[in-house]
Amino acid sequence: MSRRRAWNADPAPLLRVEPGFRLADVDPDATPGFPGRKIDGLQALAAGASQLAALQERLHAAGTAGDQRRILLVLQAMDTAGKGGIVSHVVGAADPNGVRYAGFGAPTEEEREHDFLWRVEQQTPRAGQLGVFDRSHYEDVLIQRVRAMAPAEEIERRYGAIVAFEERLAAEGTTIVKVMLHISKDEQRERLGDRLDRPDKHWKFNPSDIDERMRWDEYQDAYQVVFDRTSTPQSPWFVVPANRKWYARLAVQQLLIEALEDMHLAWPPADFDVAEQRQRLAES
Repeated sequence: MSRRRAWNADPAPLLRVEPGFRLADVDPDATPGFPGRKIDGLQALAAGASQLAALQERLHAAGTAGDQRRILLVLQAMDTAGKGGIVSHVVGAADPNGVRYAGFGAPTEEEREHDFLWRVEQQTPRAGQLGVFDRSHYEDVLIQRVRAMAPAEEIERRYGAIVAFEERLAAEGTTIVKVMLHISKDEQRERLGDRLDRPDKHWKFNPSDIDERMRWDEYQDAYQVVFDRTSTPQSPWFVVPANRKWYARLAVQQLLIEALEDMHLAWPPADFDVAEQRQRLAES
């Protein structure tokens, strides 16, 4: 099954946050645009990997020739929703030489001395790169809002700062793909339980995950505010149902492929005489 035939509808419009969007209306078990079973999804994911890699190689090559365009994948989610799986199984298909990965945890002492966007600025992708934010600047209006780690007026300021920041990135040539992986509370319980049941997954478990889980409804409300305030026509949010890991990976892969296809990338022309170099090679 080809990647194109696998989908019965373009998933991007089905996943994009539009005016009036309500997170509570999204079914985490759904597979928007994809009618197949898990085996079909895995086959489509494998088929799409080579296409994503080829497009990313063109982006990287164009960057070496002066093309300033780049792409940034922003991943946000509740714990266990599968951000790491997206990085491994989707972005992992790309040439690491053209990937810039950043995982944002709690800010360091140095980072706390600056505005919240300071550390994010250091990690934005360069020309020709596929950037990945595994968590991002949105932590500063999610966990910090829920946990009241910053004054309410500061949180309010940050929404506008984020929109301005992303507008500037776009003006500089960055295509931003913002994805929230949406799982259900019951699914998260199962995944956390699996980490506790398996010694090989204990390293993934953090007792604070349960602390955050107890604020589930507050986080859902905080995400809704994020979508209302920061999903723009130029930099929209996509909410991907993620109870089925295979679908979440396939959907994000498709979003990246579409973003890269929309760039209409071409191989940079040779900056030397090809015939002359062939002759030199033959005589060497």
